Amino acid sequence: MMREALAGAVSLGWPEASVMQAADFPQAWSAAAAASPDLIISDLVMPGATPVEGIGRLRAAAPNTPVLVVTGNEEDEVLLALFRLGIAGFAPKTSKSAIIGAAIRLVLAGGRYLPPRIVELAARQAGEGAPAMRAPTVRLTERQIDVLKLIATGQSNKEIARDLDLSPATIKAHAAAAIAGLGAVNRTDAVVKARGMGLI
Repeated sequence: MMREALAGAVSLGWPEASVMQAADFPQAWSAAAAASPDLIISDLVMPGATPVEGIGRLRAAAPNTPVLVVTGNEEDEVLLALFRLGIAGFAPKTSKSAIIGAAIRLVLAGGRYLPPRIVELAARQAGEGAPAMRAPTVRLTERQIDVLKLIATGQSNKEIARDLDLSPATIKAHAAAAIAGLGAVNRTDAVVKARGMGLI
């Protein structure tokens, strides 16, 4: 069901995309090696391999393809192991479709959607200032920053849309992308993180 839901969400957001599905890790490895897709979205737990082995072999099968892992697993050690494999991000299964869509857009644009605590844990284990484990640079567009600034003033999507002369749906998409790009859980958290980074 989760696989079908994700495939449907991708088809809705990217109608021109060709979506391939795999029911287990061995099928996923074969498909990744044969197709070299633009993006791999993988469940963390599938038949055929342990989570870390499964994702690791996916990375090896298509080394130039970003991998977004959809997971309900919150075990830090597992997530840290995947972080070290160089995956492009984690999308919790409980995320709303707008957040998952924003995470996909961020990954396709070359960014990484990672829980902040995972980056912090990795940096702590490697030692402060370890270059390989520094938090990835946050990439927000000017429009996303504009939207965040207005969210910070307490404005609703409709009010922001009126001020920026855009549709409420466009504002909602910009807000979701900014939340995903900052690794935030909601609008308020995004504003706090953006302020802490000096973005707004």
